[in-house]
Amino acid sequence: MMLFRIILPVADIEQATRFYAQVLGLPGERVSPGRHYFAAADAGGAVLACYSPREDGDAAEHGETWRPHPFQYVYFSTRDLGALRERCLSAGATAVTPIEHMPWGETLFYAVDPFGNPISFVESGTEFLGGRPAP
Repeated sequence: MMLFRIILPVADIEQATRFYAQVLGLPGERVSPGRHYFAAADAGGAVLACYSPREDGDAAEHGETWRPHPFQYVYFSTRDLGALRERCLSAGATAVTPIEHMPWGETLFYAVDPFGNPISFVESGTEFLGGRPAP
């Protein structure tokens, strides 16, 4: 089994496209009026899908306020955490924490994207994938 897509609800697909293109350094691809997908060759096949129910014509089904749980973070791994944090904040994210080292071994920071989605960025090589935490 493989995790292949994460959907983030957004209110404005154009703004989301600009934000995630700047943060991820990828252009992504518009797949429908309210969906823009970002895929990285080194992401193990996972796609980040920005989704605006209203702009995709699904507002009646999902409503205008479809939101994930406030502690439902999407985690990204990066080789340059400090530079990515600056890029993320300049693109419009709100920092929740500074870069910090967690008890389970990850070096990371938490933020919220312009649409209220909780996101986190982890320094490559410190990702906790189960088992014993890194020293």
